[in-house]
Amino acid sequence: MFTGIVTAIGTIDSTHQRGDLRLRITAPLDPARIDIGASIACSGVCLTVVERGGTPGDAWFEVDVSGETVSRTVPGMWERGRRLNLEPSLRLGDELGGHIVTGHVDSVGEVVLVRQEGGSWHVAVRARAEMSPFIAEKGSITVDGVSLTVNDVRDRSDGACDFMLNIIPHTAEVTTLGDLKEGDRVNLEIDVLARYLKRMQSLAATR
Repeated sequence: MFTGIVTAIGTIDSTHQRGDLRLRITAPLDPARIDIGASIACSGVCLTVVERGGTPGDAWFEVDVSGETVSRTVPGMWERGRRLNLEPSLRLGDELGGHIVTGHVDSVGEVVLVRQEGGSWHVAVRARAEMSPFIAEKGSITVDGVSLTVNDVRDRSDGACDFMLNIIPHTAEVTTLGDLKEGDRVNLEIDVLARYLKRMQSLAATR
């Protein structure tokens, strides 16, 4: 489990296809605090650490990315040089600063608007029709591993929806969201509470 509060930005240093895709990711972390077998969310994707090393502030760790994960996440995101939002898994007693995040990507969205207002950025993301029922104004959503609040939702005639986000300067600085531009794709994970509410609604409708 995660909270969607990014603790560092990592960079894919190398890739190697060996059945699954093996990545080496460098990050300003302490390798002594990265356990083999631990989970780290990489731009919203829960991955397992299989190797690690480096020095404090200049660490690296390796993960395996399955073909299934590659097919369900942003095209091209697992390439060398790609910057990733990193969050270690939640420990018992840690502050729940964002919302409950599983690290399982539900869909890929498209950035359709980026507009600066004051010091913040207003960003609109288009979600596919199957995602629309789970996205609500003032609800939570995870975008590339970052816990965010939905400011507004506009439904489209094709069943898809555009939802608006406000990216404050701090979030833009400490995550990769500050680099977003129109046409970019992002990993989306719906709020786990919305998932269960939709399931309960579906069951109730059949009775």
